[in-house]
Amino acid sequence: MTVDALTDVAGVRVGHATRTGGGWLSGTTVVLAPEGGAVAAVEVRGGGPGTKETDALDPRNVVQKVDAIVLTGGSAYGLDAASGVMAWLEERGRGVRVGPDPSHVVPVVPAACVFDLGRGGDFRARPDAATGRAAVEAAAAAAVGSPVPEGCVGAGTGAVAGGMKGGVGSAGVVLPSGITVAALVVVNAVGAVADPETGVLYGELFQGRVRYPDERVHEAARRRLAELSARQPPPSLNTTLAVVATDAELSKAQAQKVAGTAHDGIARAVRPVHLLHDGDTVFALATGARTLDTGDPLALNDVLAAGADVVTRAIVRAVRAAESVDGPGGVWPSYESLYGGSTA
Repeated sequence: MTVDALTDVAGVRVGHATRTGGGWLSGTTVVLAPEGGAVAAVEVRGGGPGTKETDALDPRNVVQKVDAIVLTGGSAYGLDAASGVMAWLEERGRGVRVGPDPSHVVPVVPAACVFDLGRGGDFRARPDAATGRAAVEAAAAAAVGSPVPEGCVGAGTGAVAGGMKGGVGSAGVVLPSGITVAALVVVNAVGAVADPETGVLYGELFQGRVRYPDERVHEAARRRLAELSARQPPPSLNTTLAVVATDAELSKAQAQKVAGTAHDGIARAVRPVHLLHDGDTVFALATGARTLDTGDPLALNDVLAAGADVVTRAIVRAVRAAESVDGPGGVWPSYESLYGGSTA
C-alpha cells in the first residue's frame, strides 16, 4: 500500500519538529534513512544556499551513504539542528565507522536551510540542536510507510511562496518497473507558485487538464495580495528544498543526476527560480532495495523523469496544504484561503 509520499520508499521515515507562538514560526524536518544508510547526492542551484556536509556527497569523495538529511528553518543558524540529529545517530552507533570499536562512528548528516527569520515576530526564535533531536525522534517513532504531515509543519512552518503561505508537501510514484520514486519539498520561494493572470498553480499545468479559478475570485485574490505587498514587501531571501528518494540501486554519480534533474520539477512549479537570493537545493537518496535494469538504457531515465514529476506534485500539495498566517511577524494568506474550491 502506498501513501503518495516520500515514505513510499520502503524504510524511509520523516519527522517534523514545529514551533509556533511566542515569537516562533519555524521548525525542522528530518528524513531518516533505513538502517545501514542510503547512497546520497546533492545538487545546489540557488545563488544563496545555506548548507552543511554537502561536499561529502560529491561522487569523488569517500562517504558513500548517509543515515539522515536535515531540512530546517532558521537560515544558517538553523543548521545547528543537524547537531542534534548527529548526537541521536551516534548514540545508536549509526554513521561512518572511524575506529576499532563499533561505537566509533561519525554520522554524516547533510543539511540545508530556508530563510524564515523573524516571521513569527522574534528574529532569534530559530531551530537548534534540540529541535533537530525532536525531529529525528519523531521520524524514528513514525510507522514505516505512514503518511507525511504536510503544510505548515517542520521546515515549512515559516515558509512563504511568492507572497502566499508556503509549506511542506510530498508525493510518490511506483514505476512500471516496480521502482518507487518519491519526493518531499519545502516550498519557500521568492518566485510565484501561481500564474498572476489566472491564479492557477503553475505546477498544476503539468498534471493534466487544469480547472482555472473563477475570474471574480481571482481578481479578489489579486487585490488582496497587492494590498499585502504594499504593506509588507515580499521577502527577497528564500529557498526551496527537496529530498528525492528511490528504492533503486544507484551509484553516487547516478544519484547526483537524479538530484540535478529533479530541479526541473521546481522550475515547473515556481517562477522565477534559482535566483541570486534563493538557496534551492535538492538531495537524492537511493536505498538500493531494487536493482536497476542495467540492460535497459532507459531505466535510469525513467527514474530521472519521475524525480522531476514528483517534485512538481509535492510543491502543489505543499501550497494547497498550507494554512494562512496572521501574526506579529507578517500576514501570509494561503492559496486555499484566496481561491478555495472556486474553479471555472
